[in-house]
Amino acid sequence: MPTHNDTLAATDAPLLPIHRQPGFLSFLLSRLAAVFAMQIQAIVVAWQVYDITRDAMSLAYVGLAQFLPMVILLLPAGDVVDRFPRKRILQMSWAVQAICSALLLLLAQANHGSVIEFYAVLALFGCARAFTGPTLQSLLPNIVPRAQLAQAIALNSSIMKVAVISGPLLGGVLYSVGGGSLAYTVCLGCFIVALVLLVLVPVRYVEKTQVLESTAWKRFSAGIRYIRYQPIILGAISLDLFAVLLGGVVALLPIYAQEVLHVGPEGLGALRSAIAVGALLMGLYLGVRGIKRRAGHVMFAAVAVFGLANLVFAFSTLFWVSMIAMLVAGAADMISVYVRTTVIQLATPDEMRGRVNAVNMLFIGSSNELGEFRAGSMAAGFGVVPAAVIGGVGTLAVVGLWMRLFPTLCRVDRFDDAR
Repeated sequence: MPTHNDTLAATDAPLLPIHRQPGFLSFLLSRLAAVFAMQIQAIVVAWQVYDITRDAMSLAYVGLAQFLPMVILLLPAGDVVDRFPRKRILQMSWAVQAICSALLLLLAQANHGSVIEFYAVLALFGCARAFTGPTLQSLLPNIVPRAQLAQAIALNSSIMKVAVISGPLLGGVLYSVGGGSLAYTVCLGCFIVALVLLVLVPVRYVEKTQVLESTAWKRFSAGIRYIRYQPIILGAISLDLFAVLLGGVVALLPIYAQEVLHVGPEGLGALRSAIAVGALLMGLYLGVRGIKRRAGHVMFAAVAVFGLANLVFAFSTLFWVSMIAMLVAGAADMISVYVRTTVIQLATPDEMRGRVNAVNMLFIGSSNELGEFRAGSMAAGFGVVPAAVIGGVGTLAVVGLWMRLFPTLCRVDRFDDAR
């Protein structure tokens, strides 16, 4: 059975500054290039499909074509990540995504009126992304030493926000200048750059693997059992699931911008950007200073602040107050992501990371999708302000309940306690 034997175990290497750790900057730039490609492609393909159909449902199908195969394959992908060299899996995943960009380029140049081919390419893209997520999460602890993992996660998350903020803007500019052909060419180039940079990343910190179960079902069930009986991991994953499911207001921003704040599409863009800017600034701060003590309490406090910020936003009729609330919500969410991700990675043995991260990503994807449905359906039934208020109150209730259900998670002091 293939394992990670081609990697170099180097746990006794000297502790260099994080930016001088061999391969970390290459990994960071490699992922940044890939995320830029994904963000550019997402905005351009949605625009192009809608331009062909002039049907709002076509945009729903764009998301569905990517989401369904990704959800279906996430758990099997986690098993693959635990059995085969992770760097190679990431290379193959990005290579398939590069092929998808090339196919979209050909479709853009063909300039025909059918979108079925676009959906087929996006489905393939979703299949590849199912392997990308758990691989990236599991590979980072193999690149940097354990003592610097929290710092690496913070820097990695904050730098990715740069692509999330600027990628769609760049995609719009590229499409307006050269249409889909130029945009997809840039996406293809970004994926190629990501693959080249990934070659320069050494996989150095790999724990000794145990003998895995013989069948896929046994391996999968072993991962589920591990999460179930590890209160720190189960608590961290489920806290994020229910906090985002109840507290997210992103789906309500267009209604608030138009009917409550009366700021138009420019204000809507500013509100969306405020969330990302708050997360970016907090991520950069955590990358420099980090959290040294009381990590569990800090995480719960951050989720509570996230809920309070959403409550302030729910009641606000002033644009500047709403902007500050979204800025604070983004920063608080970054703290939660930073602590939760670090705790999950450090509490999970290396041979289980693929399956645990796959479950974590499945929960994240489900909470985002179901959270938008929760917000939209409640807004339709009770009104937009009550929907936002219920979400904020629900988040605070989850924090209180989870502190009682998972006291071990709450008591985590230093990150090394999460073992």
